[in-house]
Amino acid sequence: MTDPTSGTPRRTVLCGAAAALLTTGAATACSTETPAHQENTGPRGDIDLGDPEAVPVGGAKLYRTERVIVSRPKADVYEGRSAVCTHQACVVTEVNGTEAYCACHGSRFDATNGDVRHGPASVPLPPIPVGVRGGKLIATRA
Repeated sequence: MTDPTSGTPRRTVLCGAAAALLTTGAATACSTETPAHQENTGPRGDIDLGDPEAVPVGGAKLYRTERVIVSRPKADVYEGRSAVCTHQACVVTEVNGTEAYCACHGSRFDATNGDVRHGPASVPLPPIPVGVRGGKLIATRA
């Protein structure tokens, strides 16, 4: 069957259109880092993360549902980071020791300071204030 307006075989028209859509979509999806306004997505305000002792001294813990990573460099010091990957806004899938891993595209981050250890992400995980209040670990997201 041919396209009545151009005389081109219908299969050629459809295949060309599909290729154009796929190429455009792939280039758009992979060409940019996550916009700054999306990096810190997740629940807003004070977020109760529970027992501060759940974060190991010298390590970090992922709170995936809350989209927060908390590290604990010293017994009384807690530091928070967004757990939203800066490559394409997937939520980090695991933290081992002080390394955060995003399974979507393989990015790895230093969970203590947010630095990128392995791309495709090139932007660090942004900080989120955390502290202990009333015996609970609390993250605050504006």
